[in-house]
Amino acid sequence: MISNILVPATGNDSDATCFTAALAVARSFSAHIDALHVRFDPVDVAVAMSSDGAAGALLEGIIDGLSREADDRERKARAAFTAFCAQVGLLLGGLPSSSTDRPSADWHVETGREGAWMTAYGMTADLVVAGRGTPGDDATARTALEMLLLETGRPLFVPGNGTTGIDSFDRVAVAWKPTPQAARAVSYAMPFLTAAKEVTVIVVEEEEGRRDEMDRLVGYLGWHGIKPQVQRLSPSPLGGAETLLAVSAETRLLVMGGYGHSRLREWVFGGFTQRVLADAPMPVLMAH
Repeated sequence: MISNILVPATGNDSDATCFTAALAVARSFSAHIDALHVRFDPVDVAVAMSSDGAAGALLEGIIDGLSREADDRERKARAAFTAFCAQVGLLLGGLPSSSTDRPSADWHVETGREGAWMTAYGMTADLVVAGRGTPGDDATARTALEMLLLETGRPLFVPGNGTTGIDSFDRVAVAWKPTPQAARAVSYAMPFLTAAKEVTVIVVEEEEGRRDEMDRLVGYLGWHGIKPQVQRLSPSPLGGAETLLAVSAETRLLVMGGYGHSRLREWVFGGFTQRVLADAPMPVLMAH
């Protein structure tokens, strides 16, 4: 069951998409949303920016300016989240002991390294919702997604280009590949899979596969009361990722592993995964 969802509140325009996606999940499972805003430490940033031997007055001025910037960023992030909660009627506050059949939300602020705080909070969440970024910050967004996927040990839910209208996850597609990442993704996605009206398992056979690998997955899902449709496909001339997206276009959620070809961080998202994240109109639930 999904009871607790972490969503970063950065103060950027992309936050709205993440809030909407987190709410769609929270409504499906009566879950709680923890919005986390991480303030950068003005002193640490100023020291890193200043040259050796910078005058005390100059350094103090830099710190003051950075403090105002951090304050403005926090105010913007909090105002956006508060306005979103008011608009959708999301209850603010609440404790596990007072859980209801309605989703709820809470606001958190920490100061320091964003990655460290997101990881710390993410480790105790059932699901982490984070955006794929805007065209101007693709590299930064990918780095953040990889960090959350690697270091929290939790599933990552990435809103799709068309997430805004989603009100249920009744049609789910599983991009299957016999890897540990895909197996973990299926396990983490079980609350969505058992609640879905339609589940489709898709295998894009870029290499010769074994049919018994698919049979075992179908059997595993069957023990959970899930009777999936199965599609085995060869990649089109455009590639495997494009074939997967074309076949799963009408689904509400795509489940897949975070495939890569190396253990180095820069290769956590292999080319297949990157293309899916760039073009998927639906949300993607991933595990590594």
